[in-house]
Amino acid sequence: MSKSEELRYGAPGENAVHICVDMQRMFAESTAWKMPWLPRVLPNVVAIASAHPERTIFTRFIPAAKPGHGVGMWRHYYERWESMTIDRLGPEMIGLVPELAQFVPPARIFDKHVYSPWTGTDLHQQLCGAKVDTIIITGGETDVCVLATMLGAIDWGFRTILVTDALCSSADETHDAMMDVYMNRFAQQVECVTTGTVLDSWPGGARAGSLS
Repeated sequence: MSKSEELRYGAPGENAVHICVDMQRMFAESTAWKMPWLPRVLPNVVAIASAHPERTIFTRFIPAAKPGHGVGMWRHYYERWESMTIDRLGPEMIGLVPELAQFVPPARIFDKHVYSPWTGTDLHQQLCGAKVDTIIITGGETDVCVLATMLGAIDWGFRTILVTDALCSSADETHDAMMDVYMNRFAQQVECVTTGTVLDSWPGGARAGSLS
């Protein structure tokens, strides 16, 4: 739970975007990477995406095509997780869960091959070009790709809002540990609030334009 349900810097405004991290079928269905919490937080993610589909970006983690593919240690990673390669999973499993896929378009999909959406991509340039100043983060996993997304947002100077009841992980212990880190160690740079607070302060129908 967040220490305060107030957004320190006021309402997100028209230059905010919602980045929903990796809410994909391969994390929702019966795979080695299934996140049991995903169905629990999905309604909150849907609520935010449906309020602002034109200001929503869905990231997708794209695994290696075949076991052993990848650069450096990623090759060993996909030897260990060969069942999670596209060749074994099937390409349809990298898709968004159906409840979120319905928002594309106007929501956008941004694919990445590593945990961070900021590495080896033009995400920062795209957001700057759209005059984005605030990033609202939902999705999973709290302790992996959400962490990488949040750290990049902080490093680039974006106002960063984590939606505490719209984050999920496959491990309770590390989810809880990371939430403690977010709310304490990063307390000056990250605002942790619930879905209700985000929707109350960033209601649907805002006059912001599409990101495309």
